[in-house]
Amino acid sequence: MGPVNWLAVFLAAVAAQVVAFVFYRRNRRGVRWGRDPRVVEAVNFLLLLVTAAMMGHMFARIDPAKWWLFPMMSGGLALAFVIPALWSGYNRRRVRRALALRDALYWMLAYLAMGGVFYLLR
Repeated sequence: MGPVNWLAVFLAAVAAQVVAFVFYRRNRRGVRWGRDPRVVEAVNFLLLLVTAAMMGHMFARIDPAKWWLFPMMSGGLALAFVIPALWSGYNRRRVRRALALRDALYWMLAYLAMGGVFYLLR
């Protein structure tokens, strides 16, 4: 059980934000989704930083030699908690299935990217 790698926490949030840039750059007409993009990206990064901090605490308590735990645990968090919560909310609001699938894929890839950063900087 080691200390939290705060550099890995920050870089994991950055990696997830890069995945967000790829997924949510522009809609079909070339216009940004929703509100002021700087505010959206700043809030998104702060929330990803909180998530990465919690992952940092989780990964500080596992054996770094067990490499398979990094994708298993980060992907498992997305599959077991984030995606079902997302789909539950989308079901209630009747969001299109294509949008829900895209968002689910984003969260899976973002969590795997964060787990990959923690693995590389262990």
